[in-house]
Amino acid sequence: MAIMDAQEIMDMIPNRYPICYIDYVDELVPGEKIIATKNVTINESFFRGHFPGNPVMPGVLLIETLAQAASILILKSPEFVGKTAYLGSISKAKFRKVVRPGDVLKLNVEMKKKHENMGIVDTQVIVNGKKACTAELMFIVADRDKKL
Repeated sequence: MAIMDAQEIMDMIPNRYPICYIDYVDELVPGEKIIATKNVTINESFFRGHFPGNPVMPGVLLIETLAQAASILILKSPEFVGKTAYLGSISKAKFRKVVRPGDVLKLNVEMKKKHENMGIVDTQVIVNGKKACTAELMFIVADRDKKL
């Protein structure tokens, strides 16, 4: 059972169609961990060019999907409510499995460190019980109306 649906997610993060990649949140412990879901369909706009006849979800979009899940986790932390999270860095990224239409992505994100205006998370994309992508992401958190 989802604890956050697509509308609640869009109320929290600024991403919109065609680049809002979280369908729902399965589990959430604010400031600690989140599990969210992305259903990959053949209707995704990026499949028109990546690749015709061999549809593969681009690795950069796997990272973006993880970043969106991480943003939800960070912005649900009491000290960051009402702010915006910006991706600051990506490290230790590994792509282990091709993601195709019909795959269900389980996005696991755990808070590693939290400071005054930033957070570091460990992330995983799981498809059918296997790791498809892992990465460590760092976020900078700012007021919603402040531009970095």
